[in-house]
This record gives sequence, C-alpha cells and structure tokens, in this order.
Amino acid sequence: MTDTSLADGLEPVEPTEQTGGARHLGWALVLISIAQLMVVLDATIANIALPHIQVDLDISSANLTWIVTGYALAFGGLLLLGGRLGDLYGRRRVFMIGLAVFAVASLLGGMATNEGLLLGARAFQGLGAALASPAALALITTTFPAGPARNRAFAVYAAMSGAGAAVGLILGGWLTGLDSAFGFDVEGWRLTFLINVPIGLVAAAVAPLLLPESETHPGELDVPGAITGTLGLVGIVFGFTRAGESDYGWGSAQTLVSLAAGVLLLAAFVLIERRREHPLLPIRIFANRNRAASLVAMLIAPAAMFAMFYYLSLFVQQIMGYSSLRTGFAFLPFSVGIVIGATISSNLVNRIRPRYISGVGTLVAAACLFGYSTLSVDDSPAAVLASLGGDPLGADVNYWLHLAPFIFFMALGMGMTFVPLTLTAVHHLPAHDSGIGSGVLNTMQQVGGAIGLAALSTVALHYINDTGARVAPDLAQGLTQAGVDPTGVVPGTSTSYLDAAVFSASFTDGATHAFLVGAAMMLIASVIIWIFLDVKPEELATDGPEGGVHVG
Repeated sequence: MTDTSLADGLEPVEPTEQTGGARHLGWALVLISIAQLMVVLDATIANIALPHIQVDLDISSANLTWIVTGYALAFGGLLLLGGRLGDLYGRRRVFMIGLAVFAVASLLGGMATNEGLLLGARAFQGLGAALASPAALALITTTFPAGPARNRAFAVYAAMSGAGAAVGLILGGWLTGLDSAFGFDVEGWRLTFLINVPIGLVAAAVAPLLLPESETHPGELDVPGAITGTLGLVGIVFGFTRAGESDYGWGSAQTLVSLAAGVLLLAAFVLIERRREHPLLPIRIFANRNRAASLVAMLIAPAAMFAMFYYLSLFVQQIMGYSSLRTGFAFLPFSVGIVIGATISSNLVNRIRPRYISGVGTLVAAACLFGYSTLSVDDSPAAVLASLGGDPLGADVNYWLHLAPFIFFMALGMGMTFVPLTLTAVHHLPAHDSGIGSGVLNTMQQVGGAIGLAALSTVALHYINDTGARVAPDLAQGLTQAGVDPTGVVPGTSTSYLDAAVFSASFTDGATHAFLVGAAMMLIASVIIWIFLDVKPEELATDGPEGGVHVG
C-alpha cells in the first residue's frame, strides 16, 4: 500500500554530506513504508486471531489483552532507546538490526507452544519495532527536503501507520482462516507471525542499497532511564489490568502495589532524565509549546483507536458471528478512510493551519466512537441460549448501517489527525535530535495505546462482570430447562456453557462503555489541539531549529 505516483514523481537527490550520494527518494520511501507497515500492522494482526489463540494455548480472558499490550508496551517503552541508538550509531544500521530482530521474534511467536512463549515473543517483537520505527521516521526527516516533498512523504508514512492497523486485521483474518498451508498442518493464527519473517529479512538486506547512513554521534546510553521508564509503564498497565478483574479489583494489594510502583518508577525516570548529561528523553523536546501539544495529543488519540480495534474485532466475531476472514474485510473501510484522510490533510496542511485539520479530525473520530457506544443486541436469556446453538447474538446488527459508516469516518478523522500532528511534533528539531524526537512521537502513540487499552479494559471488565453477575442466575436456570448442564464444557473450548452464556450476554455492555470513555478521551485530545497548537502553514516549509530559518 504505497503511493506509487509519489514514488515515481520524486526526483533523485543530489549528493550531499547528509545523504552520502544520489538516492532515489521514491524507492527509499517505498522501503521505509513497507517496514513501517509491517511494524504497525503487527499491533493488530493478532486481534482477529485472539479467539483462536485463546483456545489453542488455553489463555484466560484476563490475560488475553497482554497479546496486544505486551507488544505495545515493549514497543513504546523502548522506542526512546531505539531513537537514541539511531542517533549514536547510525539510523540505517539500527533500522536493519531492528528489522532482523523483528523477523526472528516473529518466527518464535509462530512456533510458540504456550502462553509464556507467545507473550515473550511479542515483547521481543516490540524490541525490534522499537529499533526500526524511530530510525525509519528519522530517515524521512533527514532525507526529504522541507516543504511539499517532506509533507507528501509524511503523508505516506502516516497512511502506513494508520492503515497498517486495518491491513493487519484483514491479513490476520485471512491467515487465521487457513487451517493448512505450505503442505503441512499449521494453525492459521501462527501464520500471522510467520509472514513477517521473509518480509523483515528481505527489507533488512535491501536497506543498504536504498537508504543513506546518518552520521554517528558518540555518546553514552541512558540505561537507567530505559529500565525505569519501561518498568514504570509495565507497572501502570499491569495495575489497570488487575483492577478490572473480578478476582482482584481496585482494592487488591496487587493492583495498588503495581500502580504505586509504576508511578514511583516513572517519577524516578523523570529525575534521572533531568540529571543525565545524555538523557534518553531530553526535556528540551517539550520546551516548544506546539511540539508538546502535538505529543500529548498523540498520546491520547491512539488510545481510543487501539480499544476500537480490540473490542470491535471481538464483537464482530463473537457477537455478530462473522468468520475470521469476513471480520478482516469488515475493517476494509478503515484502510480506505485513513488513506483519504492522510491525502486530504497532506494537501491542506500547506494552506491551512494544522490546528484546524487535526482539530476537526479528532472531533469526527470522537463522534464515531460515540456511535460505537450505541451498539445494542438482544441479550435476553432466550437469545443468549440460542447463540450457543449457533444463532449469532448480534445477527440483527446491520453492518452497513451500524458499523461501516463509523469505521470509515473514524479512519478519515484519524488520517486528518495523524499527518498534521506528525509534522508539528518533529517540526524544527535539530538534525542530531531527529531520532530521539521521532522516538518520542512513536512512544506517545504506542504507550498511549497500551495504557489506553488497559484503562478501557478496566472499564469494560467492570461492566462485563457487573452484568454477568446480574444475568448468571437466569441463564443457569434457562440452560437447565433446555436440558443443558451449565457446568458442561462447550465442545472445542475449555469454557463451560454457563460462562459462555454469561460472556455473550455481558460483553456488549462492557465494550460499549469502553467506546464511550474512548470518545471522551478523543474529545480531550481535541481540546488540547484547539487551545495549544498554533503553527502556520508557511512555518512547516522551513527547516532548522527554533529561532532560525533555513529554507530546504
């Protein structure tokens, strides 16, 4: 999914000290976009496979979100370190290492035989993504000249970042539906990991032919900052996850200790960064008000999008009864919408202030999230019991009326949001800070998504448990009257008939409340953009740090 007209239309760059030789920007952008697409789509490619993974590896519902958040946490928590490594040792080199690590981790994930191995592989994938992604964005910043060429390049990059999520769902749906491939039996969900192996290795091998190497800048690594920052985020997410589980809750020792430890570690991270000569996160990155507003908005907005993909993909499969492949294609409007939104915003950003484009985009996305929160199904005992017999509980939910419009317009809003915020977040960063700056940007997206999904999962699980406790007695009685043992196990699963019935009756209530909170979060991001972001279009056509103007 690359913009071939852009790739063909960009002229080779004249040899410069920075590029190290004449390079065809179009092909370089194609490689960077493919790598970014692979990294981003892996955040969602496993979403559709979740029900299959849960059954095959016997993973509890409470731990299922860690397949998504584990990757996002390692990705986001180590992005700053990845950006710093690129600045110090060369962005192309780190980009290639990241792709190779990602490919090996994908192989391990595809071969995982239990929950621990799979979650470990997902974290290892996150490490590879953390090395490759900031280097990719920094290579765009330092290779493409400021102005229309860089804006179009960022539009393609942002489209890959946004569309990758939907492409992951479609590809994941197709691969998950394959029970046998390449002449040997293999669970389809494993292919969602194995497909990355050849792509990552080929992209790493081709990189030296298309991408220039950046200058190296000797310096020290902030290992204490990386450890405290990453563990602090893990503590926060683990605490939120435990808070939503019925066996723990907000008052449990595990929840309180985890959240407290996460806050203390993040506080230690801030103190370390303020005192280090070569910090992992230079405070000067946030000194510019426009950049700070862009980064905070990029922390909040993806949180709602992560939750949308997670809960909507489960709703479409488990409540509406869609197959894996059909579920993937149900998100096709998102791919179309994100590309249209990114294209529109990349053209408008040269003439209209980013505040107006991204501000409107977040409002559109918030309205769509509110639309998701209005989903309803017949959760009466009779309907729930019929769903266990193969009649989908949400069969009366009209996809084209209740889902497709919201999926498309939310993607349109996200495309209008990501392109301007990406440009303003890295605008006027000095060349030696471009790697760490882009790392901060990606960190905001991934960390926001992981924490957002954990927080919204807490909301969802609260309502799922509350509704489940309320309807469980009636469902148990209904099962008994229908001649079904409530404690019996549903064929092909490790779940009892009663637990399956309770989940069917309560899941929609939890998901819709999560969507409602997500809409509120998107509105907060919009308020921040409208109040604090103030960059003029002509400023985006200039290069160099604040206080100086250098025409690219």
